[in-house]
Amino acid sequence: MMSKYKKLSHVIYYHVYHIVWTPKYRFLILEGIVKKAVENKIRQISEWNKLEIMEMNIQRDHVHVVLSVPPKISISQVMGYLKGKTAIHIFKSFPRLKKKAYWGDHFWARGYCSSTVGLDEKKIRKYVKYQEDQERLVENNQQSFDF
Repeated sequence: MMSKYKKLSHVIYYHVYHIVWTPKYRFLILEGIVKKAVENKIRQISEWNKLEIMEMNIQRDHVHVVLSVPPKISISQVMGYLKGKTAIHIFKSFPRLKKKAYWGDHFWARGYCSSTVGLDEKKIRKYVKYQEDQERLVENNQQSFDF
């Protein structure tokens, strides 16, 4: 189970999120070269910020990403980066889109959905519940070696 965890200098973590967001008005715009541009920019931003994309699926009207996020970055920061940088990139790459009155300088809808992807909740709850018993066993074993 430890292989799922990531390490930084002073922390071991497993922070995985499932995130979904949509273009403004849920337009069916994420296809072809626009889809590829969004995907490439998400990958680039993720690499810059040490985010690991575990899964990504871009549909015509929404984006799904399963992302490992270091603990020093909040999920709201991640979404600010992803939505902000991709919108700027899309409007620069496809200036005709910005000319449409309905975009109003906003490519993405305002919100997003995020949920954590946990390990086995039952196992963790059991581990936490019985941790004291395990520590007592370790202490008893250590006392027998004290001189």
